[in-house]
Order: sequence, then C-alpha cells, then structure tokens
Amino acid sequence: MFGIDSNVLLMTALMAMAGGALIWAILFNQISNDRKKEQRVKTIKQNDGDRSSRLAAESRIAEAQKRRQSTQASLKELEEQTKAKNPNKRGIKDQMRQAGMTANMKTFIIYSIITAIVTSIIAFVLSGNLILTAAMLFIGGFGLPRWYVGRRRTKRMNAFLEEFPNAVDVITRGIKAGLPLNDTIGIIATEAKEPVRTEFKKILETQKMGVPMTEAIQKLYKNVPLTEANFFGIVIAIQQSAGGNLSEALGNLSTVLRDRKKMKAKIQSMSSEAKASAGIIGVLPPAVMILIYLSTPDYIMLLFTTTTGNLILIGALIWMGIGIMVMKQMINFDF
Repeated sequence: MFGIDSNVLLMTALMAMAGGALIWAILFNQISNDRKKEQRVKTIKQNDGDRSSRLAAESRIAEAQKRRQSTQASLKELEEQTKAKNPNKRGIKDQMRQAGMTANMKTFIIYSIITAIVTSIIAFVLSGNLILTAAMLFIGGFGLPRWYVGRRRTKRMNAFLEEFPNAVDVITRGIKAGLPLNDTIGIIATEAKEPVRTEFKKILETQKMGVPMTEAIQKLYKNVPLTEANFFGIVIAIQQSAGGNLSEALGNLSTVLRDRKKMKAKIQSMSSEAKASAGIIGVLPPAVMILIYLSTPDYIMLLFTTTTGNLILIGALIWMGIGIMVMKQMINFDF
C-alpha cells in the first residue's frame, strides 16, 4: 500500500521479536540472578541473626547457671557457718549479751551468790529442814539468775521481731531512692526503736573498724539469734557475691518477715487456750498447799518436818517440773 514489500515487513517484525526475546532472556537471567543473590544474602543475614541470638541466649543461660551455682555455694557456706557457730548454744556470757545486759560475769556471779544465800535463809527459817535449804541454795544460785537472764533475752528478742520488718522496709525504700546501704543502715541506727537501733549501731561500729559490710551484718545473728536476722544476713551476703537487685530482694524479705509475724500471732492465739490450761494445772498444787497451810498448818507441815514428807515433796516437785516442761513443749511451736 505504501510501496513496501510485505516480505520486508514480515522479516522486520520477526527480527524485532527475536531481538525483544533475546533482550528479555538476558534481562530475565539478570533479574533472576539478582533475586537469588538477594535471597541468599537475606538467608545468610537471617542465619547470622539466629546464630547471634542463639549465642546470646546460650550466654544468658550460662550466666544464669553460673549465678545460680554461686548462690547455692554461698547458701551452703552460710549454712555451714550457721551450724558451726550456733548462737543458741553459747554460755551464760553470750546469753547476757543477747539479753542486752551490760553486767560482766563477775557481777553475775556476785548476784547469784547473794540470791542463793537469801533463798536458802528464807527456806531454813520457814522450814528448818537442811535438805530443803540445800535445794533452795542450788535453785537460788543456779536456777533463778539464769531464769532471769533467759526471760530478759526472750523479751528482747520479741521486741526485735516487732521492729525488724519496719527497719527492712526503711532500708528497701532508701535503696530504691538511690541511697547506699551504709546510709540506710545509719538511718536505722539513729531512728529505729530498741533493740533494733542498738544492733544496727553495732554493725556500723564494726564496719568502722575495717570489717566488710557482709561480715558485719552476719554478726547480727550472733547478737540476735533469730531466723529473721539470719535471713537478712544471707540476703546481703548473696547480693554482695552474686549481684542482683538488692531492693527487690529486701522487699521480698520484708514480706516474708511480716508473714512469719502473722503466722506467729495466729499460732499464739490458737494455743492460748492450751497455755491457760497448762497454767491452771501448774498453779493448782501450790495453791492447794497454801490453802491447806492456812486452814490446818500442822497437817501440811509434815511434808517439811519429816523425812518421808521431804521425800514425797521432792518427788512431787520433780514430777511437777517434768509435767510443766512437757506441757511447755506441747504448746510451744518453733517455725
């Protein structure tokens, strides 16, 4: 139509299609190679990321295991030290220190001798019996002074338990606020109630002498032989050796201390009836003896003036003591 041969047009079209196909084949291979390369790079990066994350996870697991082993070793060491140095198995001198008494052994011995002499004189004047006088001499010299120290010690331990959870809370809040442990202990040593204030003041004084803080806090258990004080020393020792969040650990310790306090109060309320019954049973024989003495003194004085009566009285005292100790063990709960 335009003077161009159809064969030429056909050949031109075929050549154009062949060229386009060749160009497409070359470009397709290039695009395919680029895509494969990108996929390969992406796979390598993913594998590297997985490997690094796996290595990081393994590192965290190894670190956690190492910290756990260190914590277990510290707990075992502290447990062995506690068993080897049990403050409850100390002599009268340590018990006097735990009771907060400032008297020395010389003063204690003098007061024991005075008590023994006074009780034996009273027993001899009232009964005139040498066996009873010797028994009261022994009780006054060895029993009553140690009973007094034990009572003072128990009262002081109970007062410490009342205030100690509050002191741990103050330390926890101070550490959360950014204060160092020494400063928080200083706050307790100046503002807490007795005997917590005195015991924490001893910690600061021990540290000023060059003793590390961990050892100074562990000495608290020697002066206050309570499980709660031992818990506090263990928490500080583990934190110093293995690291960790001290405020969180002390917060958990405060919760445990308050739960133990509630449990102790619940046990005391549940055992109050048994204690009242034990008190009535223990007081009844001496009360009956006093009433009989007031009504018919000649009848009851046979226990003090005759040998048979003395033996009966000694046997009764022994059995009464055994019964009181058994009842005390039945109504006392250690946890």
